[in-house]
Amino acid sequence: MPVSSRPLRPSREAGYATAELALTLPVLVLVVLAGIWAVSAVSLKAACSEAVRLGARAAARGEPADVVRDVVRSELPARAVVAVGNGSAGTVSVRASLSVQPAGALAGLLPRLSVSATAEAPTEAGLPAASGRP
Repeated sequence: MPVSSRPLRPSREAGYATAELALTLPVLVLVVLAGIWAVSAVSLKAACSEAVRLGARAAARGEPADVVRDVVRSELPARAVVAVGNGSAGTVSVRASLSVQPAGALAGLLPRLSVSATAEAPTEAGLPAASGRP
């Protein structure tokens, strides 16, 4: 088999893979970061739901509103807003809400989400429905 002594010419498509990678890699990174942000928002919603359930149980046992707020805040980030009050007919209600904002480069691209949860629990027998509630 004869070996050609001609120099190899670059094809017209040389460098296209590099250019495509340079264009798609930042988009791929943004999509992954947006997915991580979405998962963190969903997990924060689950934590918020569990925290208000704990708070509602504490309020149903007759704990003062300040203690109930502390119970809920111990499970959530410090920026959470917690409200304790009377629910419907012999129940107590606890509500927590907070906003989730994407960090870094995503802050300008994705919206701020508001996460909230509410739980009600019947007061235990022998306790007034409004014990220690504002």
